[in-house]
Amino acid sequence: MQYLHTMVRVSDLEASLYFYCDLLGMIEISRKESEKGRFTLVFLAAPEDELAAREDRAPMLELTHNWDPEAYTGGRNFGHLAYRVNDIYALCERLQAGGVTINRPPRDGHMAFVKSPDGISVELLQAGEPLPPKTPWSEMDNHGTW
Repeated sequence: MQYLHTMVRVSDLEASLYFYCDLLGMIEISRKESEKGRFTLVFLAAPEDELAAREDRAPMLELTHNWDPEAYTGGRNFGHLAYRVNDIYALCERLQAGGVTINRPPRDGHMAFVKSPDGISVELLQAGEPLPPKTPWSEMDNHGTW
């Protein structure tokens, strides 16, 4: 068995690509548009998974954008996406500067949670050992749910 991808439906493809690519740093691997099916599929990979994604088509995140408006209600039964990151503080600073709420700040230098424009929880985990606690993160409260 091999893990291939996780699919999430997105209501605003451009906002989602801004979040996942520009802010989180993921890379677009491929895109497929279907006029007949009225949808766009965009496959993304984390930078360190790019070669495997291009060669093996895995592991990836599939963004599915249905062209006809549809309201997506998030359920906690989905859980979250998780990514190992090189510098959790720097990434959270970039996300916050891009208008993203840090729902669970990286107070411990190890873990944070944010949400995509469609309310998908994304867990960020520091690679290796946790970074030393750092202000303002160490004093921040949680916001909302994740």
